[in-house]
Amino acid sequence: MSGQRFNSSGLNSRTCWQLLLLLAMLALPLFAWAAPGPQMPALPDVNVGKIGGAPVSLPLQTLLLMTAITLLPSMLLVLTAFTRIIIVLGLLRQALGTGQTPSNQILLGLALFLTAMIMMPVWDKSWSTGMAPYLDGKIDFQTAWQLTTAPLRAFMLAQVRETDLMTFAGLAGQGPYASPDAIPFPVLVASFVTSELKTAFEIGFLIFIPFVIIDLVVSSVLMSMGMMMLSPMLVSAPFKILLFVLVDGWVLVVGTLAASFNAV
Repeated sequence: MSGQRFNSSGLNSRTCWQLLLLLAMLALPLFAWAAPGPQMPALPDVNVGKIGGAPVSLPLQTLLLMTAITLLPSMLLVLTAFTRIIIVLGLLRQALGTGQTPSNQILLGLALFLTAMIMMPVWDKSWSTGMAPYLDGKIDFQTAWQLTTAPLRAFMLAQVRETDLMTFAGLAGQGPYASPDAIPFPVLVASFVTSELKTAFEIGFLIFIPFVIIDLVVSSVLMSMGMMMLSPMLVSAPFKILLFVLVDGWVLVVGTLAASFNAV
């Protein structure tokens, strides 16, 4: 027991000396900073960009850029055709009754590429009219922002229902707008997302109808045959998949989705 106490005491003493040595090493830069000597040259004050006439430092501009990058997924969800497409594809999978087949990754990939195909004319117009002249130094940032967002606003306005727009305008405490350009961007985005949800569920309802009919027919046949213990979903799943394949369902759904968006 005494040997154990001695070893423990020696270990504690060695640990204390190591901690003191570590603290001394950490304190050396402080003494070196306080010691007289040649002063280090100060870093240059780099200012990039201006907001309201005041210069914006490079770290602040980097922070704003990183914050904008984190908002890109949300912008993809609410400012493009992605919302309608992914909801319809999800409802289609439920109507087929195939569980997690196709997987979420496959549906998301298909929705992303279909969104890019639908939004490509809008993005090209935004780039050619707004961003490209701004990068060439032909227009200022405010003009570039208006020209860049104009095609996107036109796309969203083409999909928005008037009732949804008036609902959110009333929630914002604003009256009828004199022109489409007078609609605030938050009101337009909220109206666009609500209209997209409604349109997606309408398309999903039409997709569900033939598959529900198959389920009803299979259930009636099983009930008439007295097969109470056999699941109708298990029997109807092959017939629903066969029907979907025979009518070339994926091409039909994707084509219908692409054609459901109003042209700008």
